[in-house]
Amino acid sequence: MDVKEYSREELAAQPIGWWSGETCRRVVGGLRAELAVEQLTQPHWWTLNHVAGAPGSWSRAALVERLTPYDDLDTDFGGVFDNLIGRGWMTEEAGTFTLTEAGEAGRLRARDRTSRFHARVHAGITPDEYAAAIDVMRRVVANLGGNGNLP
Repeated sequence: MDVKEYSREELAAQPIGWWSGETCRRVVGGLRAELAVEQLTQPHWWTLNHVAGAPGSWSRAALVERLTPYDDLDTDFGGVFDNLIGRGWMTEEAGTFTLTEAGEAGRLRARDRTSRFHARVHAGITPDEYAAAIDVMRRVVANLGGNGNLP
């Protein structure tokens, strides 16, 4: 799809709230659709990646505390954890989680799907342009009293 070019003045007059909201709806919606193919939600995805990155070190409480700030769906994380355990994708031993071979295989399938989606998101955008957009949005967040630091 061709995107029309605009002057700097025209672009500077645009409402960042609308554009950031539309971006969020399309990016999050697209990611959720890709994950749904694997019967995963974003909280499933976050859980799989955190547990894969530090097997045997995430407890329920610590993982809920880590993931809750990113959740916009009021997720029952206990249900997510139990679902992954019930699928045989994750185990809970001595109060911490570890992925099983099936869980790692599912995580890698989902990673491939989300990687292809991210490639679509970045198409035609240089790394410098993308970094500038992120930097502007995080400074807007900070200007409005939020945490503008990277997670």
